[in-house]
Amino acid sequence: MKRITAILQLLRPHQWLKNLMLFFPPFLGGTLLTQGMVVKGTIPCVVFSLASSAGYLVNDLMDREADSNHPRKSSRPLASGMVAVTTAKTLAILLAASAIIVALSVGTTFTLLVLAYLSVSVAYSCCLKKMPVVDLFCIATGFLFRLMAGGAVFSIRISEWLFLSVLLLSLFLSAGKRLSEKQTLSVITAASHRKVLTHYPDGFLDGVLFMTGSAVLVTYTMYTLSHNFLLYTVPLCCFGLLRYILRVKSGLSGDPTESLLRDPWILVVGAGWSAMVGWGIYGT
Repeated sequence: MKRITAILQLLRPHQWLKNLMLFFPPFLGGTLLTQGMVVKGTIPCVVFSLASSAGYLVNDLMDREADSNHPRKSSRPLASGMVAVTTAKTLAILLAASAIIVALSVGTTFTLLVLAYLSVSVAYSCCLKKMPVVDLFCIATGFLFRLMAGGAVFSIRISEWLFLSVLLLSLFLSAGKRLSEKQTLSVITAASHRKVLTHYPDGFLDGVLFMTGSAVLVTYTMYTLSHNFLLYTVPLCCFGLLRYILRVKSGLSGDPTESLLRDPWILVVGAGWSAMVGWGIYGT
């Protein structure tokens, strides 16, 4: 039973929440409640769940020694030895292969996006995560691939302002995650856990966080101008961005999923934004 729990922990099912990004295009496009649309997006969402879990497995395999030096991640199944390396490798291959095979039944464009996502995930785990700035963009592309996959699945064009908003928000969250790690770990521990942190001089990640946060507000506001009812969600988004910055600067985790699930204010902002957008699109 403990081994099964450990394997499930490796898959990080709570991170599958990110795959709801696939439903953003039809949700914002006003077609999500059309008959069959949710069902249509179920298989693609499962595919990205399989692909993302495969990516997490590869990352944990590459990081198992470094994770052993982290105060919290040292308890992860691979770092603690609860799950064998061969088991994790086999599972990663099976999940990636399953994701690709199922993706083929969805469509060519979708399959290419899944392959691109897997390629970036593997490249990130192997070497790109050691390169400053490049690592931030690698994390951000994961969100972009989900957004574009949603557009491909539901045959909806992604607007330029929405694309830029998601890109900048992803960079904002990536910088916040790295900054929280840098603040939590000592210089020696940071070097042994995540070497890229030592390449970020003091104040750099803070600057990226503030710059991308400001840019998100601009691009999202421009996006809302073509949907007048969305303009009233801008103050809510501003509050959410500031709350996330406060959370990171206070020494709390900057992981986007953890922040959403554990910070009541951010959770309320997310729910409120969804409700306001949903009412504006579907309630009028």
